[in-house]
Amino acid sequence: MGELIPRPRTECLHEGVSQAPARSAAGIAAATPADRDRWVDTLRVGSLLVVILGHWLMVVLTDDLEITNALAIVPALQPLTWVLQVMPLFFLVGGVAHAHTLESLDRRWPPGPGRYAAFFHRRAVRLLRPTLAFLAVWLLLGVVADLSGLTSRPDAVGRLARDALVMVPQLLWFVGIYLGACAFAPLMRDLHQRWGLRVVGVLVALAVAVDVVRFSGGPELVGNLNFALVWLALHQLGFAWRDGLLTTGRGWAMAVVGYGAMLLAVTVGPYPTSMVGLPGEEISNMAPPTAALLAQGIGICGLAVVLRPVMERPLSRARVWAAVVLVSPFAMTAFLWHLTALMTVLVTARALGIEQPPVNSPLWWLTRPVLFAVLALVTAAFVLVFVRFDRAAPGGAGAADRKGEAADAPDQRRWVDPVTAVSAAVLFFGILIVSIVGVDVLGNRAVFFLVGDVTPAVGFAVLGVGLALLQAPELVRRPNRA
Repeated sequence: MGELIPRPRTECLHEGVSQAPARSAAGIAAATPADRDRWVDTLRVGSLLVVILGHWLMVVLTDDLEITNALAIVPALQPLTWVLQVMPLFFLVGGVAHAHTLESLDRRWPPGPGRYAAFFHRRAVRLLRPTLAFLAVWLLLGVVADLSGLTSRPDAVGRLARDALVMVPQLLWFVGIYLGACAFAPLMRDLHQRWGLRVVGVLVALAVAVDVVRFSGGPELVGNLNFALVWLALHQLGFAWRDGLLTTGRGWAMAVVGYGAMLLAVTVGPYPTSMVGLPGEEISNMAPPTAALLAQGIGICGLAVVLRPVMERPLSRARVWAAVVLVSPFAMTAFLWHLTALMTVLVTARALGIEQPPVNSPLWWLTRPVLFAVLALVTAAFVLVFVRFDRAAPGGAGAADRKGEAADAPDQRRWVDPVTAVSAAVLFFGILIVSIVGVDVLGNRAVFFLVGDVTPAVGFAVLGVGLALLQAPELVRRPNRA
């Protein structure tokens, strides 16, 4: 995730902000290359912040300590997800960043063995470092909850503990899916270079076909193909953005057609109104992703295209741009820990006897800014502790880059690319399993995943195999290799 924002060819702005010359807004602006796409950087940070605020708004702890969703309690609020579901923007931005990185590889190294491993390994490590830190803490919390007997209690407190060990790690579905998009990025860019926007069209058509089969009585399992088709289609738009194919006119067309198709899908089709999953719903637009979510994603990406020239002027101001640069290094860490902060605050408030107003009441809306301010402070505390895991290891790739060395130069051994590809697949499934079954390895309660029941222990075992395969080329690297 730390690689999402393309690095300048000289110095990474996010590393530079910690140095004296770039601490001021003017210094940050002066260090920014003229051709940097500031709107892409802003979308990356903004989309994560919107997700955080959306979760803080939606997650509710009921009087009987049940975790639920405000949108399920008040269905009239569900259309808010048509603009608050901004994960499509993050995949759009990911496509832009991956295009930038692959262009850099093209300039430095000819095609050959090791290029795929060079691309994927570094990005996976940067994404997995903060993720594994998050999982380590929650794994420990699960062990403590089990050994103390908390998760064995039959009352509401025990149910809350069990639910939290599943609910909070659910946000890792995004990490798994994004890692999958990263793994496919070199292939999808090659297809883009040959066929352009037609690749997006094919992916959209296939995603719609999957839903037709699924909702026409076909096997439910076929719907899982859209975990790849929907998010890869949105990621593919990033390649088109990078190449200048997404003009303002096409942006308007995307917004109108996308949102128009979404409205048709939720009013005439079998799709729910909410673009996020809700408890108790028979059909979710998120798991697996549906054509309705894809339409909404195309629509909101179209709005981002339309707003691009509008946002150039404010983002050219030193203070506005400095705010984006200064917040950016903390966005992923905040995303990982914001639900932990939310559970901490909600449980603490309940223990202190502070009752939450009824959802959607005037008092509920009036108290949201206060709650958000408290949550921001608690999340900031988590960020201060864990942001170190969202940075390159000392003396590692980042240090090598600053010395002008080829930190991610291809390893010419022919087997590294196949091993890396297998590690990507195993990591993808490992993270997804953990995000669905949770972290309660001692309780080890089984949850259905794709074709059968799996347990947290299985999820962590698969994740461990993926990590071992990812590191295998480094562990057996020849001594004379840097």
